[in-house]
Amino acid sequence: MRQTLAVSAIALMAAGAAQAQELRFMCYQDGTECDAWSAAFADFEAEHDGVTVVVDVVPYQAILESLPVQLEVGEGPDLARVTDYGGLARFMLDARPHLSAEDADRIEERYSASLAWARVGDNAPDGIYNIVDQLTATGGFANKTLFEQAGVDMPEPGATWAEWAEASVAVRDATGVDFAMALDRTGHRFAAPAMSFGAAIFNEEGHALAIDDGFRAFAEQFVAWHEDETMARDVWAGAGGGTYQDAAAEFTNANLVMYYSGSWQIGRFGRDIGDAFDWVATGGICGPEACTGMPGGAGIVGFNHTDPPEAVAALIEFVSRDDVQAQVLAQTSNLPANAMLQAEGVAYQDVSDDVAAALSTFGAAVPNFASTAYALQGYEFNRAVFTSIPARLTQAIVGELTLDEALDRLEQDVADAIAEAR
Repeated sequence: MRQTLAVSAIALMAAGAAQAQELRFMCYQDGTECDAWSAAFADFEAEHDGVTVVVDVVPYQAILESLPVQLEVGEGPDLARVTDYGGLARFMLDARPHLSAEDADRIEERYSASLAWARVGDNAPDGIYNIVDQLTATGGFANKTLFEQAGVDMPEPGATWAEWAEASVAVRDATGVDFAMALDRTGHRFAAPAMSFGAAIFNEEGHALAIDDGFRAFAEQFVAWHEDETMARDVWAGAGGGTYQDAAAEFTNANLVMYYSGSWQIGRFGRDIGDAFDWVATGGICGPEACTGMPGGAGIVGFNHTDPPEAVAALIEFVSRDDVQAQVLAQTSNLPANAMLQAEGVAYQDVSDDVAAALSTFGAAVPNFASTAYALQGYEFNRAVFTSIPARLTQAIVGELTLDEALDRLEQDVADAIAEAR
């Protein structure tokens, strides 16, 4: 009997070892997103005996540049927190075949709008590839304290880019700070102002990138703002190629009057600025043709090289749950992509008045975004657009190319990148 029990124990131990599964999750964070998910995964591990989740926190640049290279050769993490759904779509795992019909229907109901962003190329039109944990909206932030010190009236909601530029320069000159305006170095941030100036982005066949009068108009204005130092020059001119660069440090250090970035900065600003100064979200900034921002969002995706896929799908289901999302969003001060949480609201933890007001401002702006903005966010080749814009426009900013030359090469770069991807 003792021998039989011993054999059974060994068999059970072997079975447990066989079932043990370590999932590697590559994660970037604007604030505390990776920390919040790491804490939440303790509940997942308690529910799934033998499965552990290792969170590898990396810079955003690693998500943009290193992750695609790893996936191309069949390597890399089991899951990652990403923003480039179209570019990474072919590597993503469809969780639906590994989920119950009830769970799949719940996810579809809650996340239908953002699920569409990964249903591109050869991916299934009803596949469940991504769970957005941070719905984002591009828009501006202004240092309210600097405006008050300068005695300059802050532009009202719905003000134009020209009005913000004039006011920001006046505040900079009156207060002695270094920078009037800055815009993140990425085509994603450039796209919404370009649309506000009338850029169609897509041509008549539905392909990007179309350099039309609207796109050219904002490009001309953008380069001119760098020439007269309205824009903080080093944000774009301080890097090359498609390298991403932001100006969050300049804003948190109260050395920048108006910063065009997005809602993902809210939690970071609330934490890093504290009560050092008052700041506000600006609302939509208008051009001659529209007042739109770009929607977007970071989301958790699994990859199809993982083995076994059932554990990854289980984690996808876990992060989609209403209670789990509410818990993480409350800690990270991010906007929900979950439709139920959008309707019910999130009980954000320990947020300042500045953070609460900014979350409200950005949340209210999203429904008014142009349809073109949503189309570009879900465009299969948007990565080519977003990286080529800073590469070529920077050459015009620093004088390596004329603007006409830069725009001609930009259009060709995007066409070449799409042809190569295809």
